[in-house]
Amino acid sequence: MIDLLATAMIVSGLFFYVAGTVGLLRLPDTLCRLHAVTKADNLGLGLLSLGVILQLEDPLNMLKVLLIWFLVLAASASGGQLIAAQLRRGREDQT
Repeated sequence: MIDLLATAMIVSGLFFYVAGTVGLLRLPDTLCRLHAVTKADNLGLGLLSLGVILQLEDPLNMLKVLLIWFLVLAASASGGQLIAAQLRRGREDQT
């Protein structure tokens, strides 16, 4: 049962990665693309991490996967905000 749940989470995570990539390629402007990629990739990574954690037996390895997930979440959120702020500043400078 746990294997089935882990597989479902991993496949769902991959679906969100694909959805984020489609959003990156199809949305009209840079801020929409940035939003689609950061949201979909964060959710995709979360589901992938939880699926992998269900397969692990060692608590230390589970903690490592969670730590990686949280660090990527923080980096993604910070990076997305910095890119969006820079894009807005660049637009203000043009007007």
